[in-house]
Amino acid sequence: MSSHLDPTVVREPHINRLIENVEKVVVGKRAEVELSIIALLSGGHVLLEDVPGVGKTMMVRAIAKSLGAEFKRIQFTPDLLPSDVTGVSVFNQKTMEFQFRPGPIMGNVVLADEINRTSPKTQAALLEALEEGSVTTDGETRELQKPFFVMATQNPIEYGGTYPLPEAQLDRFLFKFRIGYPSINEELEVLNRVEKQHPIEILQPVISLEDLLEMQRDVINVYVDESVKKYIIDLVNATRTHHAVFLGASPRASIALMKAGQAYAFVQGRDFVVPDDIKYLAPYTLQHRILLNSDAKLSDITNERVVKEVIKQVNIPVGNESAR
Repeated sequence: MSSHLDPTVVREPHINRLIENVEKVVVGKRAEVELSIIALLSGGHVLLEDVPGVGKTMMVRAIAKSLGAEFKRIQFTPDLLPSDVTGVSVFNQKTMEFQFRPGPIMGNVVLADEINRTSPKTQAALLEALEEGSVTTDGETRELQKPFFVMATQNPIEYGGTYPLPEAQLDRFLFKFRIGYPSINEELEVLNRVEKQHPIEILQPVISLEDLLEMQRDVINVYVDESVKKYIIDLVNATRTHHAVFLGASPRASIALMKAGQAYAFVQGRDFVVPDDIKYLAPYTLQHRILLNSDAKLSDITNERVVKEVIKQVNIPVGNESAR
């Protein structure tokens, strides 16, 4: 997957610094780094589905260190309990009161590693955090600190002892994509960089959390024309009527695609969204939000193929009506 971003575009300086800093650790994966930052700016979350050892953990750690953010890691296992994620109240014998001990979900940047290896009950503990930005324990709702960004991983090869994520859980992730193997030259560069010391150990913050929160506020104000909104709705609706689809993308997918388009336009240095932004982001936003019917599965039709067909069949708005 190659970067779709125009290198000649003059972008927000903070964005360039953030991308370049993460690339000191993650070699040759600029498009994937950019998608992660787009999700971060739009308040969304990412599901990485890839084999072990391609740099999933390093990428999320590098993003956290580049922001000077509090990084937390949750290693999902079959015996993990919901309270291990959200936190638990413990009785303090000195004060004779219960005190809440926050779980690892209470970080700025959270790595949910191998999320499909834990039980559905524990997976469900993430739902409220991903959608509402809060967790409820002991009958009390606690707001999560901002910014809050979750990058979850799962292995697409080993399915033994795993619990596939239900549709409601998948729908909470803004993007789903893979990192993939590096090229030979990129892998050689990786070896050269880690020969004496891993670059993640010396990575320094390049922007502050306050800078990030300000950019998130700016993203909300990026203009989306009615024609672009109609294009988003047409794409999402086309997934519901495709002959290979049993369950199409929900209205939450429309919202996600619009929010992602705003963040993408901001990264591109624009204050308005164009249809090409939506077209580029649609595969990462829609593929994991549809269910194929049994005939499609028997015919080896994939979610990726369906979304590509949908993008081809839906007319793109033309002219200047999509820009201010």
